[in-house]
Amino acid sequence: MYAPEILALIALTFFVAGVVKGTVGLGLPVVVLVFLAVPLGVTTAISLMLVPAMATNLVQALAGPSFGVLLRRLWSFLLAAAVGIWLGVRLLRYVDADTALAALGVLLTVYSVLSLRSAQIRPPGPYEPVLSPLAGGLGGVAFGVTGIFIVPGILYLQALGLKKDALVQALGMTFMTLSVTLFGAFLENGVLTSQSALVSCAAFVPTAIGLWLGRKLRHRVSESLFRTLFFWALLATGLRFIYAGLS
Repeated sequence: MYAPEILALIALTFFVAGVVKGTVGLGLPVVVLVFLAVPLGVTTAISLMLVPAMATNLVQALAGPSFGVLLRRLWSFLLAAAVGIWLGVRLLRYVDADTALAALGVLLTVYSVLSLRSAQIRPPGPYEPVLSPLAGGLGGVAFGVTGIFIVPGILYLQALGLKKDALVQALGMTFMTLSVTLFGAFLENGVLTSQSALVSCAAFVPTAIGLWLGRKLRHRVSESLFRTLFFWALLATGLRFIYAGLS
């Protein structure tokens, strides 16, 4: 069983992750990995976030009137992401902890730089039928190994020109698909232990409290300033992970 100080760190991590997601609408997996990847390892940190991720994205996926329309447009993206996750999880047996940490650092660094510069991928246009499964598959492999789907998966979704509400629902559908698939892949490959599953279930409580507080803070703090500070912190963390993984 985890030591009391580790359990306290896990509870604090998911509370902070909930606050961040409630304030800016994203960042739960990223915060969990930033806090827990070093003390517990990337794979264990990913396994702990599965239940809170599934729970927080279920409502987001089903809310809104665009589920059917989005599913018809994104089915190849989601299917390729699911296949990529199974491949990524299988690759875990060949990837050591330092390599996974360095890869996570690279993805965090790229994501932070692109976000700070407000960079936008060009819309796929007529190439969408080809690029959707490509972006989904590559993002799925990255998610299976590092727990990060943003590069290129979420960046590609943001390039589709969806309206705000539709994009929020598409993100919920995507992360729900990712979480459920990863849960199954971890079970099949023996990565998810009963202890990790139990702790992951318990982690939903501080996550929910953090979400509630984050939504309250959203109306009292500057979201743009919060996002800027958040991405600068991610950039510093990504660089530190790269250094730790390669040294």
